[in-house]
Amino acid sequence: MNAADRTVLATPLDPLDLLADRIDALLPQTQCRKCGFAGCRPYAEAIATGSAQINRCPPGGTPGIAKLASLLGRAPLTLDLTHGTEQALRVARIDEALCIGCTLCIESCPVDAIIGATKRMHTVLPQVCTGCDLCVAPCPMDCIAMIEVHPPRAWSSDDAAVARARFHRRTVRLAQDKLDNEERLATKPVAKLRELDGRDDLTLEQSDQKKAVVQAAMERARARRATVAAPSGGAAP
Repeated sequence: MNAADRTVLATPLDPLDLLADRIDALLPQTQCRKCGFAGCRPYAEAIATGSAQINRCPPGGTPGIAKLASLLGRAPLTLDLTHGTEQALRVARIDEALCIGCTLCIESCPVDAIIGATKRMHTVLPQVCTGCDLCVAPCPMDCIAMIEVHPPRAWSSDDAAVARARFHRRTVRLAQDKLDNEERLATKPVAKLRELDGRDDLTLEQSDQKKAVVQAAMERARARRATVAAPSGGAAP
C-alpha cells in the first residue's frame, strides 16, 4: 500500500477530553448526582470547561477536593454544603418484610447493586453498593435505609473502578434496551399495514383511511426518534 492509498485513522485528541479523563479518574464514581450532574463523567467535563467548581462532590469530600485542586493548579476550596456533607461510607439496606417488589429501587440504582423481580423481594448487594442513596426516595414503602459500613472503611480507588465499570455496563444495556424496544414498536405499524392489505371486509376507501392513520402514527414516531436525543450526561434532572 502506497502513501496515497493509506487512510488516516487517528484523530487529534481533544485537550478538554483528556483533562476530563484525568478529573474523572479522581472522582469517586458513586454516580450519586449530588453534584447536580447526571454522573461523575458529566461533572468532570463541567470542571474541565470551567462551568462547575471542584467542591461539589460530597462523597469525595475534602481529600477529593484537594486532589482536584492539585491536578488543576488551584487553591483548595471547602465543600459546598448545598450539595451535601461528608459522611462515613454507607450502603443501602432493604427491609425485606416490607418490600412489595415494585422495582423502582432497581430502576434508580446507577450500578445495578439491587437484585429482584417484579412482585418479588429485592435485596442489595452491599459489596457493590456505592451509597448514592438514589434508591431511597422512589421507594413507596419507605423500606430502604442507608446503613454505615461496619467495620468502617474508606471508599477506595478499587471501589471507584468497580463502580465506573458497572455504571458503564448499565448505561450500555439501557441504551440497547431502548433501541430494541423502539425497533419492536416500529414493526407493529408495518404489520398492521400488511394486515389491512389482506383484509377483504373493507372497502378501498375504508382501507385507505385506516392506512392513513397508521402512516401518520409512523411519521410521528419517526419524528420523536429524530428529535429526542438519548440522555448523555449533563445536569441531573
